[in-house]
Amino acid sequence: MRVGFWPLVGLLAWLILAVLLIVPLGSVLLSSLHDQAGHLTFANYERFLDTPRFRTAFVNTLIAGFGGLAGSLVLGAAMAFCMARLEIRGSRFVSLLAILALVSPPFIGAYSWIVLFGSGGVVRQTLMQWGVFIPPIFGMWGVLIVFSFKFYPYVYLLTSGALSNINRSLEEAAESLGLTPFQRVMRISFPLVLPALSAGGLLALIHSIADFGTPRLIGRGFNVLATEAYTLYSAEIGGSLSMATTISIVLIVLSMIFVVGQRYMSRRNVYHGNLINKPAKRKLTGFANVAAHTVVYAIALIGAMPAIVAVIFSLRRTRGPVFQPGFSLDSYQRIIFSLSDAIQNSLLFSAATVLLTVVIGTLIGCLVARRMTASNALLDATLMVPYVMPGIVVGIAFVAAFNAPPVALTGTAAIIILSVFIRRLPYSVRSSASALRQVSPSMEEAAISLGYSPVRAFMKVTVPLILPGIVAGGMLSFVTAINELSSSLVLYVGSTITMPVRIYIAIHDGDYGTAAALSSVLLALSGAAIAVAFRLMGRDERALL
Repeated sequence: MRVGFWPLVGLLAWLILAVLLIVPLGSVLLSSLHDQAGHLTFANYERFLDTPRFRTAFVNTLIAGFGGLAGSLVLGAAMAFCMARLEIRGSRFVSLLAILALVSPPFIGAYSWIVLFGSGGVVRQTLMQWGVFIPPIFGMWGVLIVFSFKFYPYVYLLTSGALSNINRSLEEAAESLGLTPFQRVMRISFPLVLPALSAGGLLALIHSIADFGTPRLIGRGFNVLATEAYTLYSAEIGGSLSMATTISIVLIVLSMIFVVGQRYMSRRNVYHGNLINKPAKRKLTGFANVAAHTVVYAIALIGAMPAIVAVIFSLRRTRGPVFQPGFSLDSYQRIIFSLSDAIQNSLLFSAATVLLTVVIGTLIGCLVARRMTASNALLDATLMVPYVMPGIVVGIAFVAAFNAPPVALTGTAAIIILSVFIRRLPYSVRSSASALRQVSPSMEEAAISLGYSPVRAFMKVTVPLILPGIVAGGMLSFVTAINELSSSLVLYVGSTITMPVRIYIAIHDGDYGTAAALSSVLLALSGAAIAVAFRLMGRDERALL
């Protein structure tokens, strides 16, 4: 019996999920349910609940998540209101700074804050010479500051779009009824933008919980579940991974709860702009104008500071790990001659990941968009699970699943490529499905009626129509793939080290010149990919989300 093309795609999709998602997750779950002797037990979860260190890490994870949420809401909402409702000079430049903050890896942000406000930080040392003492950036508050300025663009991009699309007639009617400006905001504008505000805030919450690099570099005793999982994994290498996998399961469940909330809010975040009666931007004067510009530019510049600092310090003269007066290309010479393997690995692994993600993600996206059966609906729902899994958990899961024959991938490039691929696959599927819903199925059906096979009709008719969206999605996948740290940190060996891992090691060793040069190369590659994506998408910043 001949099997059709799309049923084969469905079988391929389930096979990929079985091998790269279900098996690793099953391995993590089984490992968490066995003790050191291999007996089935819930003792690991009891130990998690009974151990003060683990309970503290759980509480710290919630503090980091909700602290990042609160900071992102305050900064993002303030910036969104000013940008959407007030005339701000250089608004395009401000948006670019927000995008720069969003695409910069969190660990680069941690590095920049350490360089400026660490124990020997430039700004801190300068202030101390002037008699002003401030504590180092390390600890809980440092983590929350970094998260707030790193993740506020999620709130800003979604909320500014919602504010710009509110029908002005509603606010004018409220004004005619005698409502004060504050009452109009609270009774009209706020309820309308609440879904966008909530969705952006929940994105900030999810990423704060999943982040590994920032608490690891800046926390200094402020341990969260992600850092505890990595610490336990490092301690249990060669033995049982029971506690590392137990914490991984807890982290997955916690992330799933918040992701389900985010998905619920994002479905409600649908706005249809009224091009005739959109809100008009007010032109402020005097002190109010200065205050609005100060708020906007302060948030944008501080958020983009990690990238700016990385570029500046990459050009500083160094002697070993110590910065010297003056500028030079010493750090770039060092990475070209001694660390080029990390750059080559990152480019190679990211290119392979993007190729897999684009090809397979496009096919699966077309399947779930056009042929919504019960099986495909379940497939679409299952694809949300990799989106939930933090990188550190994916790395531990792949070690648990593929560390022994018949599939022994540990220490190879393939395990890094596949771990990043399965995490990025949901993005490509959603992007392809979204692009396909804008193309009428009748065009493909007409090609089939003229004698084309379903495969040929898909390749000749559908693919060219959605190609810009596919390429743009591929560029955004490239950005996330080349910046991946947490899973790569668990899976790499000397020959498969990547730029993010090498930056992390350099920061940990205090070699800030090398870290700055590698960070600048990483930012340049990410910026080039974003520029290509924006050109193809017509510069829709919210597509980054």
